[in-house]
Amino acid sequence: MPPAAAGGGKRRRSLPWAVIAGWVLLLLVAVPFAGKLEGAKRDTAVDYLPAGADSTQVARLQERLPGGDTIDLVLVFHRDGGLTDADRKAAGGRVAEVAGRHDLVGGTAPRAVPSKDGTTVMYPMALTGLTDEKERADAVKDVRAELASHPEGLTVQVGGPGALSADSQEVFASTDGTLMFATAGVVALLLIITYRSPLLWLVPLGAVGVAAMAAMAIVYGLVQGFDLIVTSMSSSIMTVLVFGAGTDYALLIVSRYREELRRHRAPYDAMRAALRGCGPAVLASSGTVAAGLLCLLAADLNSSSGLGPVGAVGVICALAAMMTLLPAVLVLLGRRVFWPLIPVYGGEPRATRRGFFEAMGGSARRRPGTVLLGGAALLGVLALGVLNLSGDLKQEDTFADKPESVAAVQTLADAYPDSSSQPISVMARTAGADEVLRRARDTEGVVRADTGRSGGGWTEIDVFPRGAPQSAEETATLHALRSGLVRVEGADTLVGGPSAQQLDMKDTNARDRMLVIPLVLIAVLLILAALLRSLVAPLLLVVAVVAVWGAAMGLGGLFFDPVFGFAGVDPGLPLLSFVFLVALGVDYGIFLMHRMREESLRGADVPDAAMTALRTTGGVIASAGLVLAATFAVLATLPMVMLVEMGFVVAVGVLLDTFLVRTYLVTSASVLLKRWVWWPGALFRRTPASPVRAAQDGSAAGSRPEPAVRGG
Repeated sequence: MPPAAAGGGKRRRSLPWAVIAGWVLLLLVAVPFAGKLEGAKRDTAVDYLPAGADSTQVARLQERLPGGDTIDLVLVFHRDGGLTDADRKAAGGRVAEVAGRHDLVGGTAPRAVPSKDGTTVMYPMALTGLTDEKERADAVKDVRAELASHPEGLTVQVGGPGALSADSQEVFASTDGTLMFATAGVVALLLIITYRSPLLWLVPLGAVGVAAMAAMAIVYGLVQGFDLIVTSMSSSIMTVLVFGAGTDYALLIVSRYREELRRHRAPYDAMRAALRGCGPAVLASSGTVAAGLLCLLAADLNSSSGLGPVGAVGVICALAAMMTLLPAVLVLLGRRVFWPLIPVYGGEPRATRRGFFEAMGGSARRRPGTVLLGGAALLGVLALGVLNLSGDLKQEDTFADKPESVAAVQTLADAYPDSSSQPISVMARTAGADEVLRRARDTEGVVRADTGRSGGGWTEIDVFPRGAPQSAEETATLHALRSGLVRVEGADTLVGGPSAQQLDMKDTNARDRMLVIPLVLIAVLLILAALLRSLVAPLLLVVAVVAVWGAAMGLGGLFFDPVFGFAGVDPGLPLLSFVFLVALGVDYGIFLMHRMREESLRGADVPDAAMTALRTTGGVIASAGLVLAATFAVLATLPMVMLVEMGFVVAVGVLLDTFLVRTYLVTSASVLLKRWVWWPGALFRRTPASPVRAAQDGSAAGSRPEPAVRGG
């Protein structure tokens, strides 16, 4: 054997083992840190609020007041036919017991506030001395346990912002394991159906699992090193991204590898050719997703800006595992991993799937104008559904399943229609607190105002509005307080509390959309232009995914309230769904357009190149779209309305993008544009009869690239 051949054979045997050994070592280091991420998550109000908003500053100041952060609770006692004397006595006794077991702001038991109709009595109280989230959640559980014993027929509920926060944390804590196993199960099922092999599906699924562990460990390191905010929401979305994007990359690589095995005798050589052929598309695909997510760093909303790097880490880890670990394992397992559909060296692929996508593309080629106009009209009609979207989601409506704190809100709203049990929190410099208190009491819409804790030069004032939480009347009172109290000289007044937080989140989300959306579009366009050496093709792809986003939001308007019964739309949904659909949707455009460019480099005209690209990549795009849509659809099974809405919009958008936009609209637009699709690049400036050498345009050196995917 020649020395070069001997050296090549040795490398074929040793490199895959070295790659696997490296990942095993990484996994041994990562697993302990990945397990610590759960304890590093932060789900306090501040972690979801705008960084610069008044309500955020109020929440931070409250944490620094004596006794640590407080939690505001409302103990609610209700009987439909009216409270009896025994009910009132039992309620007073239970409240006194609760007050004796906990540290309260003011140090005395809360007073009873009976309703005018005699059905309800409430006891607002603020617990203090609770320094972290776990202590506050445990305190709410303790209060509920202490109120468990009561007369038959008397309904006892613990509500208020503190109870709502505790219920939210409990719901999020229950989602992590459910989400991980459900997502893995969905991906496994789809891979089994796609590969029709009892063994092959385990390889990409295992690689994705390793990527997820690595991502969690790296995110934990970022939390420790850079104080990165990781919420339960961002952690859940990262899991979905790792499984969805990682599986998409695996489908593309495995499909190309299967084809190369028919051209190369050695699996090592086949994999090297496969990575050389589809590697640029995979790298550009992951680059667009990561870049789009990192644009969220420009958002002022803490939960959005924190999601950016968390999601980007997940995508990059998925890319690393799919480009190294997955190929190494496949090479070592050899052809037998595809059993029973083993690709034979020198064999021909089956043509059934190719015929299906060729037929779909044929209709787009025969009548490109009609197909393009019809598809665009359909997306436009679907987008009209946004007119049916409800208003912003209220805090108590954020749960798909109603917890006790939300039930308490409804009870209070019915029993106390003329007043609110939820205070507006006002922070003022102690020197000017008396004047702030006086002006707060004189503000229109205020029922009463009381001085709370003081410390560090600040005083907390609880202001009770007449309007119900997040009603138009309460919002008007909030604006009046902010515009009036700021005039108190030297008080540095800040107005916060749960309703002010929701108002600030709405305003900040609107500002973030105006900033982040253009950044995402610019980042995606630059990456596409670099990959495709064109300006028209990237614009075509971006316009297509923006149209898909509009249609998906429109479908949300047709389903959220009429079908799902949701009371509103989360203010962060438009921005986050845009980032995901544009960044992820462009993936499939990259797979298609990159294949089109390969064919154009070989001398084919654009219509022929478009048909070949659709025929050869249609199968992998369809499979990848189904996997990604299914992984996001798993979010719709979780008990948080925001995640259900997010899962629905992204899943529906991915399906529209996969089976309508990529298959018909992009193909028909390319047929109509012809060589203009490559303007102003080199492919635009030549005729099909004078092919450009692949090496001149950055194609891989050596033999001609082969089709990315063929059926079978």
